[in-house]
Amino acid sequence: MTNQPYDGYDGYDPYGQQPQHAQQPQHPQGQAPQAWPGQGYQQGHQGYPGYEDPHAAQQYTQQWQGQTWETQTHQQVSAPAAADTAYLPPQGYAAPAPAPAEVADASGDGYGPATLGGNTRVTDAQRARAEGRSPIIEPGMQPAALTALLGLLLAGAAAVGTYALLVPLVVLQAVTAAGWFRLNGMWPARQGIALGFAGALAADAALLASGRSPAAILGTLGVWVLLALVLQLRSHADPDERMYGLMATVAAAALAIVAGGYLAADADAVTVGAVAVAVAVLARALPLPTAASVVAALLAAAGGGVAAGAMTGLGTSGALLGAGAAACALIGHRVASYDYPSRFVHFTAGVALPLSAAAPAVYVLGRALV
Repeated sequence: MTNQPYDGYDGYDPYGQQPQHAQQPQHPQGQAPQAWPGQGYQQGHQGYPGYEDPHAAQQYTQQWQGQTWETQTHQQVSAPAAADTAYLPPQGYAAPAPAPAEVADASGDGYGPATLGGNTRVTDAQRARAEGRSPIIEPGMQPAALTALLGLLLAGAAAVGTYALLVPLVVLQAVTAAGWFRLNGMWPARQGIALGFAGALAADAALLASGRSPAAILGTLGVWVLLALVLQLRSHADPDERMYGLMATVAAAALAIVAGGYLAADADAVTVGAVAVAVAVLARALPLPTAASVVAALLAAAGGGVAAGAMTGLGTSGALLGAGAAACALIGHRVASYDYPSRFVHFTAGVALPLSAAAPAVYVLGRALV
């Protein structure tokens, strides 16, 4: 660039005197003063000495060598493109996390690796509530058919004998422990499932050793609660996660152990109660309003109890036993429908919880009525 001063300032007298001619800088031979980019270079003003024709000087203007910043050559940014970049965060700034309703589920069924503390992702139930949908989904007819099949197996095995009853009972206890952990979003929680299932097997062994005394169930349950507490105290997880894992383990073990009540109950009561639960769950799965299906399930259970009672000697008192067992089974059915469960929950907890929840009623009412 040239070091020549701006026009009109060098030699200008503010008090009206004649302007002084500025010394022209020396340039290499054959070169004219460099021109500013985008405009011509003028020597003085028109009417003053030293004025030159700007068009005549353009042929001697030296070309600008070096980098320039021509703003006119840039492409004009359109309004939509500017709007797309208007909310980009500055460098080094972490963008805010999306809202719960916008979180996409990357895995197949929506659950990540299992932990005792549960999964930190946004659950389907939370998404359903955010969208105004109900988080309750009932298992449906297929899980109800499996529940009915397992109930009929329990009824038939009870009529055969105690050791025959062990086979469907062990299956029921295993599915109960697995289904409860899956219902809580903790899968595969192998240690918790194994602990709950081991508690159920220990309760069955204690029942057989004690002559089917119900005290064996209570004793096993107390021991397993202490065992689960000790195992959780040894965990290095956060206190909240340990508490969550402790409650899930205790509940799974308790439900699996309580299902052993079929082994402690009278054989006729087991037959009547299992038949009533099978009929009630099938009636509950019919496409009816909730209140109507509940009433239909209780009536069907009472009728099934009367029919099974006629074959076992309980007679009409089987209606009361069947209705009581069905009421507990519907509670287990409702629990398996809560919190927007997955298909796997329906085929584990949805199948096992109605029968496991009915076991105490079968034992108590059977002892009272037989």
